[in-house]
Amino acid sequence: MSEYPAGGPPPQIPATRAPSPQPKPATTLRQRLAELRGPAVAPHPLDARALAALAANPGCKRRALLDGAGVDKAVLATALGSPAAFGQSQFAFVRGNAFEAKVKADGGTELLRLLVERLGGDAEAPATAAVPDLTAAGPEGRAARTALALREATAAGGWALLDHPMLALEVAGSPAYLEPDAVVVHPDGTWTVVEIKSFPMIDSSADAAKVGAAARQSAVYVLALERIAAKTEGAEVAHRVLLVCPKDFSNLPTASVVDVRKQRAVTSRQLTRLTRVEDIAAALPEGTTFDPGCSPEELGTAVEAVPAAYAPECLAACELAFHCRSKARAEGAVESLGRSVRGELGGLTTVAGVLAAAAGKEGDPADPTVAALRRAAALRAEALAGLEGGVPCR
Repeated sequence: MSEYPAGGPPPQIPATRAPSPQPKPATTLRQRLAELRGPAVAPHPLDARALAALAANPGCKRRALLDGAGVDKAVLATALGSPAAFGQSQFAFVRGNAFEAKVKADGGTELLRLLVERLGGDAEAPATAAVPDLTAAGPEGRAARTALALREATAAGGWALLDHPMLALEVAGSPAYLEPDAVVVHPDGTWTVVEIKSFPMIDSSADAAKVGAAARQSAVYVLALERIAAKTEGAEVAHRVLLVCPKDFSNLPTASVVDVRKQRAVTSRQLTRLTRVEDIAAALPEGTTFDPGCSPEELGTAVEAVPAAYAPECLAACELAFHCRSKARAEGAVESLGRSVRGELGGLTTVAGVLAAAAGKEGDPADPTVAALRRAAALRAEALAGLEGGVPCR
């Protein structure tokens, strides 16, 4: 008797196939950076001063990632127990704002007079200048509004003063928004950066270190403006910026022209060397976050997961420098002695290794660095022996 019912064999039932797993949606860079700083934490803006300091130390992946993610390094350093011991006082901040307001009063008449006096040759200072409204929603909107205002002012062929424009510059694959004190558009299409500082200019000369810092900061603004000028017909960014400071010990403004071509070239080269933020973030362990709500232990683990390039110069420019210095000292890293010393020591990376090489306990005698260390140790021992024997060293 047939196994099949009348009418033939049973119909073929198609085999069921397990549904293929759906690919996980790719996490965008913006989402990843938000996870790093904490979902409820607003991004800390990256200003030109911090950007100039970052460009001065392009090998520090830690700072590149934290700045790119918008992490407030001062808050992070405090949570780690190594708060930054520097910063602008409230008094200096108020005094600086009052001086800037004085310089820009009456539509920037005094500012334009100083600009023409220092840069204009025989030209006369304009009686008035256009002051476009740069108000917009968010930094992206303000940056777009600034770019439009620059193009319109250049096309108009007159004087224009942009008060606190917003500029955008890509840094390690992440956008940074910068706000110079002012940008002046000349009738010939030249754009000049104006930097207003509250430190005095005595006898037409200011503190060299402070002027150098202002030049590096202005070079960042020049780089950002060049991105806009490249798309604006007839526009050219001046590589000489106007530095406005109080005259002598008064509150009267005076100005000096600073050539930032060297600083611009160095900053551009250093920013190009920066490792992209997404590459640094991709190498971190899953779940790494710098949320200030985490415990100090968790934050310490997260910070140590990102390589740093500490140098003593960081103490004047980075809020995490004291934390990085303590770690470098604890590990005996030669970087804590300075970049120049680190460069002279070649393959010796720890202070203990340097001392062992100098004492003849480690190292290849044929290595010039080891030979120099042993020679220096011998000279030191000879000098100390002479002092102990009562023979004065000459």
